[in-house]
Amino acid sequence: MTKRDRKFLGMLTPSSNTTLEPVTAAMLAGLPGVSAHFGRFRVTEISLSAQALGQFTAEPMLAAAELLADAHCHSICWNGTSAGWLGFDADRTLCASITARTGVPACSSVLAIDEIFRSTGVRRFGLVTPYTGDVQEKIVANFGREGFECVAERHQGLAANFSFSEVGPQAVESMIREVAAAGPDAIIVFCTNMDGASLAERLERELGVPVYDTIAAAVWASLRVAGIDPGRVQGWGRLFREVK
Repeated sequence: MTKRDRKFLGMLTPSSNTTLEPVTAAMLAGLPGVSAHFGRFRVTEISLSAQALGQFTAEPMLAAAELLADAHCHSICWNGTSAGWLGFDADRTLCASITARTGVPACSSVLAIDEIFRSTGVRRFGLVTPYTGDVQEKIVANFGREGFECVAERHQGLAANFSFSEVGPQAVESMIREVAAAGPDAIIVFCTNMDGASLAERLERELGVPVYDTIAAAVWASLRVAGIDPGRVQGWGRLFREVK
């Protein structure tokens, strides 16, 4: 395989995240020549404090994006969910800035969820996160501004970003099952340091509702931006089979 045959997916990654890299690598394991490359910037706390919100200022993210561009990435994705509480326009502005700074097309996990919802006709959704109640309220409100109604939600009440990775599969599955009882059009596991992607295939078959995980959404969007068919990813849920 020559250099021209390879495709590189750049991922902007919160510094304390230990989940998105192995999950992303597992998703791409069946795609020869496609690899993900990660650039970190400091994120340790998710809350509405000024200090925590200040972690998502543009310059550290753009500096990390520039380093990913050195690797000739074909796409750069903000693989995080901060636009959930900051508002979707934060990611729209960031993606435009990344492309202006690096020349590389950009995407984000939150904007991918927005696109997935619109293309599949989702209006009512269930929300699963590890976050605190006030952050959850912001996420619900910002999805509402985009035209999506949260009909059920569950959250863990955590603020330390590293701790999100310690929410185990049984807890995530329990939250998914609880919000599924409200009959949403789709369920989102909304945190890229908590693994819902590994549960999607099985729970979708059982519950009869799409389960969209933000790590999976980031991979889906990155592949599309890089000109790769997301349908090549198999065994990770309806997103890759059904959403084009």
